[in-house]
Amino acid sequence: MKTIAIINGPNLNLTGIREPETYGHTTMDEYIASLRKQFPEATITYYQSNVEGELIDAIQRYGYSCDGLIVNLGGYSHTSVALRDALLSVPSPAVEVHISNIFAREEYRHHSLITSACRGMICGLGLDGYRLATLCLLQII
Repeated sequence: MKTIAIINGPNLNLTGIREPETYGHTTMDEYIASLRKQFPEATITYYQSNVEGELIDAIQRYGYSCDGLIVNLGGYSHTSVALRDALLSVPSPAVEVHISNIFAREEYRHHSLITSACRGMICGLGLDGYRLATLCLLQII
């Protein structure tokens, strides 16, 4: 069985509550449960933190113990060289996900430091981006 870790960054613990016009009404707990049902052939682990160092620790931990990573590092995607370096330091391939279309938002969100450390990026497709990233990883791992 393949193992995939979803690692979410700051403010994504408020998905389903925060800005529902952008992020929807479904909580991450609800969505992760449905994702696990859709992919019974995979073990899907979920981790979220608002703290950059804890996200680095999670990437290092899961990047050596899982077959693939799905990362939505929120605002840190645009600012954190340390998270990029963490992704480059682990053997597991990663797919970057953003619930909103970062290219249709403020200009400072148009560049992600994380993308070049990942196999690809999915953005602007809502929570369905996590399903698509799972499909992608299951094909390459």
